[in-house]
Amino acid sequence: MTDLNGKVAWITGAGSGIGEAAAIALAKEGVSVGLTGRRAEMLQGVADKITKAGGKALVVAGDLMDSSVPEKAAKQVADKFGRLDILVNNAGANVPERRWNQLNPDRVRTVIDSNLTSTFNCAVAAMNIMRPNKSGLLIHTASWAGRFVGLLSGAAYTAAKHGAVAMSYQINMEEFQNGIRSTVLCPGEVATPILDKRPVPVSQEDRAKMIQSEDMASIIVYVAKMPPHVTLSEIVISPAWNRGYASAAGLGPKAPL
Repeated sequence: MTDLNGKVAWITGAGSGIGEAAAIALAKEGVSVGLTGRRAEMLQGVADKITKAGGKALVVAGDLMDSSVPEKAAKQVADKFGRLDILVNNAGANVPERRWNQLNPDRVRTVIDSNLTSTFNCAVAAMNIMRPNKSGLLIHTASWAGRFVGLLSGAAYTAAKHGAVAMSYQINMEEFQNGIRSTVLCPGEVATPILDKRPVPVSQEDRAKMIQSEDMASIIVYVAKMPPHVTLSEIVISPAWNRGYASAAGLGPKAPL
C-alpha cells in the first residue's frame, strides 16, 4: 500500500457528507487537503477540524457549476501545497422534482451541471496539473444510479451519474500513458444531507441502516493507497439492508419513489 503522507488532495463537495469525511480521513493520513464547495462557512468548519488535529487544509470556496471555478480552484490548491496528487470529485446535487412530468429545463440543467458538467470540468482542471508530473489519481463519487436504472433518483440524476461512470472509464483509456488513474464509486443509499431533497422523507431509523459518510471515506483512503500500477476502475457499494431488496423480499414497506 502507498504511504499518503505528504500527498496533496483536492476535494469537492467538501463541506459535508462524503466530502467532509474524506477530507478528514485523508488528512489523518498526512495528506494536505484543498476544500471546495459553495458554502465557505461549512468548508471553514471542516478545515478547522483538520488543522486542530495537526493537519493542513485550504478553503477554496466556489460554485463549481460556474465553468471558470474548477481551473482556478485546482490552481490555488497546487500553488499552496506545491503539487496535486488526488482529486476527490464529489460535488453533486439533486432536486425534489424528479419525474418527467415535473421536470423543466432549469431543473434538468441544475442536476446535469452539478453532477456531470462540473465533474468533467474538475477532472480536466486536475489532469492539466497532474499530466506534466506523470502521476495522479481521480476518485469520482457517482451513485448506485450510475450503474442501475431506477425511479428513485429521477431521470436527470440517473443520466448524469451514468455519464460520470463513462467519463471515468474514458479517462483510464486515454490517460494511463500519463500515469493518471481514475476510480468511480457507485454507492447505494448514503446517509448524507442530499437525502433532505428526497420527495418522500427518510426516517432516522432508515438512515442509520444506510452507508455512512465515514464508510465511503474509508473506501476513498483505500483507493488512494493502491500502488501506482493498480487501477480500481469501479467500486459498487450497497448497504447490507438495501431498502429495494427488503421491499422486494416483503420485509419492509414498498420502496419509496
